[in-house]
Amino acid sequence: MGQIDITFPDGNVKAFEAGITPAEIAAGISNSLAKKAISAQVNGAHWDLQWPITDNAAIAINTMQDEGPALELIRHDLAHIMARAVQEIWPEVKVTIGPVIENGWYYDFDRQDPFTPEDLGRIEAKMKEIINRRDPVTTETWDRDRAVAYYEANNEPYKVELVGMIPEGQPIRMYWHGHWQDLCRGPHLQHTGQVPADAFKLMKVAGAYWRGDSNRPMLQRIYGVAFRTRQELKDYLTFLEEAEKRDHRRLGREMELFHMQEEAPGQVFWHPNGWRIYTTLQDYMRRRQYAGGYVEVNTPQVVDRKLWEASGHWEKYQEHMFIVEVDEEHAREKSINALKPMNCPGHVQIFNQGLKSYRDLPFRMAEFGSCNRYEPSGALHGLMRVRGFTQDDAHIFCRESQIEEETQKFIELLSSVYADLGFETFRVKFSDRPEKRAGSDEVWDKAETALKAATEAAGYAYELNPGEGAFYGPKLEFVLTDAIGRDWQCGTLQVDFVLPERLEAHYIGEDGAKHRPVMLHRAILGSFERFLGILIENFGGKLPFWLAARQVVVASIVSDADDYVHEVVAALKAAGVRAEADVRNEKINYKVREHSVGKVPVILAIGLREVEERTVTVRRLGEKQTTTVPLDDIVADLSRDATPPDLG
Repeated sequence: MGQIDITFPDGNVKAFEAGITPAEIAAGISNSLAKKAISAQVNGAHWDLQWPITDNAAIAINTMQDEGPALELIRHDLAHIMARAVQEIWPEVKVTIGPVIENGWYYDFDRQDPFTPEDLGRIEAKMKEIINRRDPVTTETWDRDRAVAYYEANNEPYKVELVGMIPEGQPIRMYWHGHWQDLCRGPHLQHTGQVPADAFKLMKVAGAYWRGDSNRPMLQRIYGVAFRTRQELKDYLTFLEEAEKRDHRRLGREMELFHMQEEAPGQVFWHPNGWRIYTTLQDYMRRRQYAGGYVEVNTPQVVDRKLWEASGHWEKYQEHMFIVEVDEEHAREKSINALKPMNCPGHVQIFNQGLKSYRDLPFRMAEFGSCNRYEPSGALHGLMRVRGFTQDDAHIFCRESQIEEETQKFIELLSSVYADLGFETFRVKFSDRPEKRAGSDEVWDKAETALKAATEAAGYAYELNPGEGAFYGPKLEFVLTDAIGRDWQCGTLQVDFVLPERLEAHYIGEDGAKHRPVMLHRAILGSFERFLGILIENFGGKLPFWLAARQVVVASIVSDADDYVHEVVAALKAAGVRAEADVRNEKINYKVREHSVGKVPVILAIGLREVEERTVTVRRLGEKQTTTVPLDDIVADLSRDATPPDLG
């Protein structure tokens, strides 16, 4: 076959016979590397140690110290090991596919009886047994007919179908883990013993249609998680426990904030406590935007399809829109409208009313816009993924020369708001043109160049997020990290040359001629619903005092203190504190427990001593110790705490 040149990470080049494998190269370097090797990077591609290299290539040998390749292989091998374990326990089970996903893997099985939690324990034990066998992993490339014949002989109909889906010309790679075989693109580890036996766990079983088609068989999907070490697994399980404690849906019930029900999928029923938080946050955002030079508007919920066609949403976004058909009286055909999924076209309509001059720019227009978007029912998730929501939406109409300054001002506003809400830092992603888009490549080139330059001028680094821009323009995405390390994409800034053109927006320039404005789409919170879900989970329900729905509960210890309790509540309310009385005939410990579960930040307990001394005993959420202070002092302290940051 001749010789090929292999380039190593240090730049050295060495000649080998064509067809040499990474395993052989590793063995030629040292016995210890041969034992530690798990895979290779060949010309940047993840490569099985058994695959031959036939052309000149750059190579790097991977070990368990290389986190990305190691985790991919561990999780991929465990998917196969789990499928093997299932078939060793229940030989009649049919196997399908088992891809790697975030933090682990899943595998789909066709089994008549449902898997139980006890079954998961049996499968885990069998997997550890297979790992301890240290069975070799081998691979071959077969032709299509041979692979089909093999799976038909072994009564594996799903594998037969999968072979038929592989495009002509692509290799059909067969893997063996010991005696057990699976169809797979690879790569895989050298033997089952390379998988850490104490760093994985089977998590749950769910239903899944074969190939996502509800007309095909319902399969059982087993999920697992895996890491390189036992400690990494332990840390992840601890993270899941903490995330469960912070789940906004559970806290929403305990704090009596909201609920959702089948009759209104993806829509929120806000309770008094939740709506108080919502409106407090909205009032804060309204003041911040007004101080930032924005005017507030409101646009219609239902708009004729003609506007959506003109804007491009009907073509590019219709699958996410709720369509409304109306039989107009005396009309020959139905009127077709849509609930607005976003506010942009409506804002252009307001901009277009009356003549605008270059002196009017930048024109910053904000709306707490109530929008509706169709999300599949399976994607809905509490406040985090809904169909009806309100955006803190705004559009800045400006000249091209003003993009840089407006970007900088927006990021300054955004960073200040985030800091007030408990997020001191954030990351920026730059999302460029998607495959499905409006506007020419020249327009996109201009928009992307302008947004990058503006972001750099504002002093912010960004990471690329290819292909994730809006259909009308590139965007910046602002990513927050919460208290347990999860990332949340919230704010956005998008540069749009397309929509003003499509909707014929213009202003009169200094030269007296008509010019197209640039439209900057921007949001800080994004969706109020989702951002509130993030806040609840970030703080574990213990919201900042100024934002809490029930800031103070004044609780009586004895009924003789009731009159003073009401006096204290009145004094707090007069000072701008959201306070309420609890004079129920219950023990004080019961009241404290109940209000602590409801995440009330401050509980003031009042007995006869407090009545006589005109004091209160203060218990703050999360603290065991109490303090007794004069009434006037606590009213002054809590009044300061209750003041929103922008008014302090």
